[in-house]
Amino acid sequence: MERMSRVDLYWLPLGAGGKSVRFNGKVFEAVAALLERRPRQDLYHSALEVVLPEGRFVIEQAPSRPDRAERGVVAEGPVGARWAGVLRLFRYEIRSWPDGVIADIDEAVESPQRLSEDPAAARRVLELVRQVPTPVWGRDELHAGEGWNSNSVISWVLARAGLDVAAARLPAAGRAPGWQAGLDVAMRRARDERRSG
Repeated sequence: MERMSRVDLYWLPLGAGGKSVRFNGKVFEAVAALLERRPRQDLYHSALEVVLPEGRFVIEQAPSRPDRAERGVVAEGPVGARWAGVLRLFRYEIRSWPDGVIADIDEAVESPQRLSEDPAAARRVLELVRQVPTPVWGRDELHAGEGWNSNSVISWVLARAGLDVAAARLPAAGRAPGWQAGLDVAMRRARDERRSG
């Protein structure tokens, strides 16, 4: 039986499965909420699962690890500062992982969200993940108004693939830092292509 094509979005609580990232995320959000004079919100990290007749792929940004080929790593970038990226500890990877695993998927909230069942759209997502910008994680090198992170990667791919990004609904009382940065950079790229084309 032929597999149905789909693009599914997952929202994972920031730091799911790890105390350090969760604690740091809570501190970050507490400070951001105080500065912005708003209530604190839950922070989320996003990932995609793309299914086509020829296979299933997980698209996600995560800390860099050895054995890149096993996880379908298509790009890497530095964390914190460009010079620090010479050390694996300070690099992230972008995965297009055949038969991959989304870590802590059992903690996903209001997920999966089906964004498309169009095979052409699913193929565009897989093609575009190889073109994602790789600026310094956590910095606003691309001048989008917020730091680049895993949410930026996912929103950039979705926007560039022409999917309805407005259909991606955050869980109630949730926030996805970096999401808007990905959308803004994707729109800027599309505008530049129209001008030069």
